Amino acid sequence: MAAVGTWAFSRPAVERMRCMLLAGQNATDVVETAVAEVEDDVDTGRHIVGRGGYPNSKGVVECDAAIMEGVPGRFGAVAALRGIAQPCRVARKVMEKSPHSLLVGDGAEAFAQELGFTSEPNANMLSDHSDTAYREYLEKNKPVRGGHDTIGLIALDLSGNITVGVSTSGAPFKSPGRVGDSPLPGCGLYADHTVSSTGDGDKIMCFCPSFHVVQLMRQGSSPNEACHAVLADIQRRIGGDKCFEIGLISLNMKGEVGAASSVEFPYAFWNQGLSSVEELVINQQKSINV
Repeated sequence: MAAVGTWAFSRPAVERMRCMLLAGQNATDVVETAVAEVEDDVDTGRHIVGRGGYPNSKGVVECDAAIMEGVPGRFGAVAALRGIAQPCRVARKVMEKSPHSLLVGDGAEAFAQELGFTSEPNANMLSDHSDTAYREYLEKNKPVRGGHDTIGLIALDLSGNITVGVSTSGAPFKSPGRVGDSPLPGCGLYADHTVSSTGDGDKIMCFCPSFHVVQLMRQGSSPNEACHAVLADIQRRIGGDKCFEIGLISLNMKGEVGAASSVEFPYAFWNQGLSSVEELVINQQKSINV
């Protein structure tokens, strides 16, 4: 059993996942529950997730979320979803109830309503912090600095099932309808040997890094080796030693985690060999294996 979360603010979610896994719950329930709790916490909106996240350029909060299972290989996602504080729960319903895999905008909201989700007014999705930031953006063109990104959670349960979930309210003050890498399989997440990526979604999606990491692990690379190799390949392809913001984190069926990043990248990790959740930090262009 193991649980991983991107960024330092994921630690409470990983603690929750640890408790649920030790209680024998399955990986998909664990990931959905933990992601949904982060999404619906207005304080984590500062990290560009769910309720309290930053709105688009028109002042509307639009969320992307996805969930993917390694066994039996199922996927569901929503994008540019308005008025739903827990979009990951909708993404799971897409995976289980829809003939489609990805629903966006009005269609995603209508699907959610059909399944009993309540669409809230946009004002409920904003926090005092995000509303103030939006007003400063309008009046002073003041950008949001730091404090992001996507929440990505991975769980491996006692039965060997592995699931990854991601959620974000997207780049602050983005164009309406903008979708980043987060809800796209192979880009923001992939499950088999499981991976989550985070960072500049508009650039990440061009490289399909999550799928690339999984392929390397299938060929025998450790999670750490795979993440490091994919980051190095991206850096070579764009030229020079500078890279856009990207963090990769992966977990294999042995409960081993690996990570690589172009920026300082904290993450939380637990497996059944540890007595408690650990917070690890990798430095720019370096990686760690546990």
